[in-house]
Amino acid sequence: MVTLVNLRAYWRFLVVVRRFSPLIAAYWRDRKRFLLFGGSRTVDEETQKERAAVLLDILLTLGPTFIKLGQLLSTRPDILPPAYIEVLEELQDDVPPAPFSEAETVLEEELGPVAETFDDFDDDPISGASLGQVYRATYEGDEVAVKVRRPGIEPLVEADLRAIRWGLPLLKRFLGGGRAFSLENLADEFAETIREEMDYRRERRMLEEIGEDFADDDRIRIPSSYPGASGPRVLTMEYVPGTKINRVEQLREDGHDPTVLAEALQRAYLGMIVEEGVFHADPHPGNLAVDESGAIVFYDFGMSDTVDPFVQSKIVDFYVAVASKDTDAILDTLIELGTLSPEADRQVMGEVLELAIADARGEDIEQYRVNQIIEQVESTIYEFPLRLPRNLALVLRVATVVEGVCVTLDPDFDFIETATDYLREQGYYEETARELAEDAGDQIQETTRALFTVPPKLDDTLDTVNRGDLSVNVTLEDETKVLDKLAMRIAYSVLLAVGVLSATILYSFAEAWRLALVVLALSAPLAVALYRSFRKRRGIRAKPQFTRQSMRQRRDD
Repeated sequence: MVTLVNLRAYWRFLVVVRRFSPLIAAYWRDRKRFLLFGGSRTVDEETQKERAAVLLDILLTLGPTFIKLGQLLSTRPDILPPAYIEVLEELQDDVPPAPFSEAETVLEEELGPVAETFDDFDDDPISGASLGQVYRATYEGDEVAVKVRRPGIEPLVEADLRAIRWGLPLLKRFLGGGRAFSLENLADEFAETIREEMDYRRERRMLEEIGEDFADDDRIRIPSSYPGASGPRVLTMEYVPGTKINRVEQLREDGHDPTVLAEALQRAYLGMIVEEGVFHADPHPGNLAVDESGAIVFYDFGMSDTVDPFVQSKIVDFYVAVASKDTDAILDTLIELGTLSPEADRQVMGEVLELAIADARGEDIEQYRVNQIIEQVESTIYEFPLRLPRNLALVLRVATVVEGVCVTLDPDFDFIETATDYLREQGYYEETARELAEDAGDQIQETTRALFTVPPKLDDTLDTVNRGDLSVNVTLEDETKVLDKLAMRIAYSVLLAVGVLSATILYSFAEAWRLALVVLALSAPLAVALYRSFRKRRGIRAKPQFTRQSMRQRRDD
């Protein structure tokens, strides 16, 4: 099996290289204008979009694994520039389903004969994706949706993952240090993500956990699962029909208020990310619907993730800072989250955020959208590349997609007002504001104290400087010769290393073993001296400089 996977991986690697060769040649010319020589060239946004379209076509041609890779890349502005992100966001995981005979084999291997497990089974799939396809059926009298992993997908994914890993060194040659580091980590994260998504047991656990979180919320509906008809490659869920959430006119005709739906959706994701720490991470309109009662139905929990408490707290800080239009606090939060380099120019970044806020607010409307701020920040992340934590990258992606769905429902939807109201209801806004107030109070006290203590001292210092009498003396005391001994150890170590390396080279390449022995003999005293430097007096001992006795002696002097 391993040999077959390796052979398939070699073949896939050749196919991938051949497909990507036009882009590779183009990127090489960006670095060397005439391939082998010449300076680098600048690529405008229009050219980037053309290349992104080519990349999109390549990913679709290469199949399921690379479609998923493209979707993940669309969440990583630390690797790709905004033009690529914009194009890859259009990548839909929608492929023709496999024949039912192949899916039936998977069902029988997991659950036994289909006719014995289900009361009725419709062999015409209602949806098909790269990793699985969904069928309608009846189980124990209930209408259910049965998600079946695509037959033969495991060896294909494993071969593609190896091909991607083998291609990393080639791709890293075209990227800077920070983005190359991000790309390598992305490969590890992608392998973990796609394997998790193929494990329907994990998806069922995430579905059940999120379902429990919204058990008492009649505005949100999470389908229940059926463990007796589920397994690693099959997931049976409650069948919940509904109207796609982006069919606004149909929703109005059915008596649903789009603004109310937008608010419920936004609050649901705030609850998942900020409160519960487990969230549905693929909120595009194909995975969201509205049932007859007006509840929002969530589908497909294959792409779900968790948020650790630190990230949760920083997300709250981010929302509060945006609501307060505090650009300094926004920058601090982004740096603490690791999405922005601490070395970035704060003044420039502050201006970027101010422009983003002003542009989004409009002339007469006191509101602004988080996704526009995130887009500006994403552009800067690409210029100051850092590795984005996987769950944080998904959170950023979810925020922009959810905001887009909300704006589709209501063009005037106030994302920030809803978030602010939610945080205030949960007590976060007052808590953060209280912390800021306490910090400000402490700062005022320190500043007031400084107003009385600093001016007299500063006045004396300035007089001294004006007279030219100011001098600064720095004395380094080394009574026990600590620095001398350290210097000797370093010298012994360097000379010994040079001797051993020289002897190795003479023996290995010049085959001059007699000369090599001479060099080793000459290096032997250095090894002895280095050994004795560590053995003498049980190592280096420095005299304590700040014992109570020495401090008392210095005060008396």
